[in-house]
Amino acid sequence: MLPRDLEEVLNITLTHNMWRRRETINLIASENVMSPLAELVYLNDLAGRYAEGTVGSRYYQGTKYVDALEDALSRRFANVLGAKFVDVRPVSGTVANLATYYALVPESGTVASLPVKYGGHISHNNVGGLKALRIKAVELPWDLDNFNIDVDGARKVIEEKKPKLIITGASLYLFPHPVKEIAEIAKTVGAYVLHDSAHVLGLIIGGVFPNPLREGAHVITSSTHKTFPGPQGGLIATVSDDEVNSSIQRAVFPVFTSNYHLHRYAATYITLVEMELFGAEYAYRIRENARALAEALAEEGITPVAERQGFTKTHQVAVDVSKYGGGDKIALRLEEANIIVNKNALPWDKSVLKPSGIRIGVQEMTRFGMGRSEMREIARFIARVIKGEDTEAVRRDVVEFRKMYLEIKYGFKIDKELVDKFLGSLNLYT
Repeated sequence: MLPRDLEEVLNITLTHNMWRRRETINLIASENVMSPLAELVYLNDLAGRYAEGTVGSRYYQGTKYVDALEDALSRRFANVLGAKFVDVRPVSGTVANLATYYALVPESGTVASLPVKYGGHISHNNVGGLKALRIKAVELPWDLDNFNIDVDGARKVIEEKKPKLIITGASLYLFPHPVKEIAEIAKTVGAYVLHDSAHVLGLIIGGVFPNPLREGAHVITSSTHKTFPGPQGGLIATVSDDEVNSSIQRAVFPVFTSNYHLHRYAATYITLVEMELFGAEYAYRIRENARALAEALAEEGITPVAERQGFTKTHQVAVDVSKYGGGDKIALRLEEANIIVNKNALPWDKSVLKPSGIRIGVQEMTRFGMGRSEMREIARFIARVIKGEDTEAVRRDVVEFRKMYLEIKYGFKIDKELVDKFLGSLNLYT
């Protein structure tokens, strides 16, 4: 018999699984679900193992299979992304960012990046890891009319401040950044260009978003669990020379990690193969669904930002809900209705702690098989909540709606024989 507190923990976990997978419309832009095969393989012996160092040069014995997995994953990512070097050891996108900053920017050096209200991630700014590294961030200016980086303004900032690194890519990311133009400006001051591809990696691999390495970026960093629907993890990919790549490797270990959460490697590899096979259709559907959701919201009288630019060219939609009480209030009310979004700062906000907006992502619901018609239904649910309808009534309708969308698409499936074989190898049961 299990201890009572342990039973409670198990019940909480099982309840969460049922709620998030079967009863909610999850629209968090930074999340996704793995395929059944990737999720099965994620449970493996490597969850308790170490492999400090690099392929072929470890500080532990018993790592020959780790070497094979890490090398295969790095090489396949390099081939898919057109990179010279890929490091898959960072355990998150933020760790990938910090390791890259450490490798490329000297202490007391300067980077140019977008502040949070313009979409920049906290790891791109002085409130995040840059502060710990004693690196100063200067702001790239924003063109509100185009809802993108102001290239002419950026030129002035870069030429005046001469940053060692320029960060593109974003957390609120509706349109591709002008990487090619920024890369040309960067050459004039000898700066590196980094593109944080965490949110759009799956769209890049799926061919519906520009590949920053082909646009002139020296390095991309990414997580592996947003539009790329793998397990949580990170990576760094470059087209740089061996000296830069070696510096990045040394920054990943021993500076920022000593354990790389090795159990994710096989599941990440499976997801990469899935994206090669199914990613073109999946990425296309994601982008189409985001646009459809934005248009449907506008028809409901809840018009997203960047209407003149077509709302979005990624998986994300952003809505200014300030006249309905702000991002805090609306995100909480939507959760009461089993619709999960996050509050988000918008460019005109005075404080990111009291944001006027919400951020919506469609990649997970797309993976559960939803399309344009379902986006219209979701828009109606959202509008009902925002306009003040009782959230319990909406919640009941959402739970009923989700019953039709439980099968994960665009990935490999499993059968009982494979489950028994894999779990049996772990002695979970015989």
